[in-house]
Amino acid sequence: MANPANKNSKQVETTGHVWDDDLREYSNPLPSWWLWTFYATIVFSVVYWILYPAWPIGKSFTRGIATVTVEENGQMVEKPWNSRTQLIEEMQSSPSAVKQREYIEKVGKASYEEILANPDMMAFARSMAKGYFGDYCAACHGSGGQGNLPYFPNLADDDWLWGGKVDHLQASINNGRKGNMPAFPVQGEAMDDLATYVLSLSGEQVDAAAAERGKKGYAMCMGCHGAEGKGNPMLGAANLTDKAWSVINIPAAGSLEEKKRLIGGVVNKGIQREMPAFASRLKPEEIKMLTVYVHELGGGQ
Repeated sequence: MANPANKNSKQVETTGHVWDDDLREYSNPLPSWWLWTFYATIVFSVVYWILYPAWPIGKSFTRGIATVTVEENGQMVEKPWNSRTQLIEEMQSSPSAVKQREYIEKVGKASYEEILANPDMMAFARSMAKGYFGDYCAACHGSGGQGNLPYFPNLADDDWLWGGKVDHLQASINNGRKGNMPAFPVQGEAMDDLATYVLSLSGEQVDAAAAERGKKGYAMCMGCHGAEGKGNPMLGAANLTDKAWSVINIPAAGSLEEKKRLIGGVVNKGIQREMPAFASRLKPEEIKMLTVYVHELGGGQ
């Protein structure tokens, strides 16, 4: 006998597929909310393709019609939207970026004396210039300014070839520097004596008679390094008396003979090295903060 409750039950439509005699595949309609969500994603994708970069075209891609306004070379420029221009816009217009620009302007207007005497300005200049130093200087001078002999001097040892005052350092960063020492064809005993005299200038224990003979050969060096070996910042000529070797690592040499060999190599080969100018790459206020940072690295003059 049929169950009366089944007379009023609604028959669900099936696809006609049956397994094991009683397992049927129903053909229920999709929920309305699911369908409308699916349609919304299609609309969203079409709008996105129109607004933003989306489809590749050969070696390029569709740029979209959305734009971002950013500052470039002192002017506001409208550029197509992408994640890079969006980041630039946020970095330029966010509250922290605005505050940073205001402080950069404040530091830019201050004198070096005011910056060096103001802990807040120094902290700000140090934090900003550390990034500039990493971008423009660390590749040659090292992340801590320790240098890389023989081509890149140590900036952290308070031995300044071109002068360690802030105006000297600013001139070096602005205009670059060219270090040039000519090669001298000194050989044999004359070279040994000259190297001995140069070592004696920095207090090394050497043979006094050999150093005295080498003093005569040093006459060709006096024009740049001075009669007493104190150097000449106007020429970038190193001080030979302060034990701060800017081209060769004398302290690491294992013997007196090795030290003399290193000095002989410099005399025979000369020095040719160049630091590029950054006046065209960095803004004046950026150079000012970088100058303060380098000045502080070595406890500048």
